[in-house]
Amino acid sequence: MRTVSAEPRLFVFYLIPDFTMLAFSSAVEALRMANANLGYEAYAWRVATADGGKVRASCGLTLEANNSVAVERQHLATLQRPSMALVCGGKHVHRHADRAAEAWLRECRHRGLAVGSLCTGAYILAKAGLLNERKCAIHWENIPGFVEQYRGANVNTGIYEVDGNIFTCAGGAASFDMMLHIIQRDVGDDVISSICELALVDRVRGPGDRQRLPFAQRVGVQDRTVMMLVEKMEQTLTEPMQIDELTASIGLSRRQIERIFRTELRCSPARYYLKLRLERAQQLLVQTPIPIVEVAIACGFVSASHFSKCYRETYGCSPHETRNRSTLSTRATARLRECASAA
Repeated sequence: MRTVSAEPRLFVFYLIPDFTMLAFSSAVEALRMANANLGYEAYAWRVATADGGKVRASCGLTLEANNSVAVERQHLATLQRPSMALVCGGKHVHRHADRAAEAWLRECRHRGLAVGSLCTGAYILAKAGLLNERKCAIHWENIPGFVEQYRGANVNTGIYEVDGNIFTCAGGAASFDMMLHIIQRDVGDDVISSICELALVDRVRGPGDRQRLPFAQRVGVQDRTVMMLVEKMEQTLTEPMQIDELTASIGLSRRQIERIFRTELRCSPARYYLKLRLERAQQLLVQTPIPIVEVAIACGFVSASHFSKCYRETYGCSPHETRNRSTLSTRATARLRECASAA
């Protein structure tokens, strides 16, 4: 446990353009409230960006950086080295890869520092080769694309994960929970209870707490048969099962299953299965650079042409158009920001 005379434990937050403000501020606020409760500066933090310049969050707010990645790398050999480096990601994180940042993160690990990520920052850790054979967490919306790109990582669906000296979380309010876990290991349960009271939080969530509401709560379904079948569907999106095979263990006829689905979800089991696969495909198209033919395979389609036909019938545009719109939107946003900065 840390003492009053000890130097503050220093965290460096590496912010990626379009980072999620909620994930970042939740983490910093946990540290700030720990200091306030303890009555001394047990924790300190600073912000780094790729070039040391300002960085804009996905909400539009801009933050000043304390250092560039190059300066942070120099600090690793000095008394200004941090105890942990945390990557905070957000939208389109895979488009902001930076080799210098990856090298810095690898050197952090080589020198025995803890590293971690908030929200989609796990992409950067994985690209740096730090999540191979490691348990990790990332926001549920990004899990499909992440799993396709980084098969060596062991992705869990909880709100955060700790594997050795690597800390990853799903972002949002989960950043607060992960930081409380770190603080609790440093200063004990009493401080955590006080922080929760200050933050109006009724409990500290553990790493195994689920990110999303249960399926029944999300869509208002109560029928256990539907819940069981949808769970099987979600587990087999890459290699879809035949409906008869899917329902074999339920003990009901195909006609009964069809009737239950139409009552609860207003569509057939096959249609709902297809809907899940296409939703996953849309996530992969927007969030990753994976070739469209590989997106089709990852979502259980036997050919790119069949995938494109189903996709267009559902969304009114082709997979190529979805990806192009996403890319153009990102570029347009970047140009607007450049113009605003110049003005």
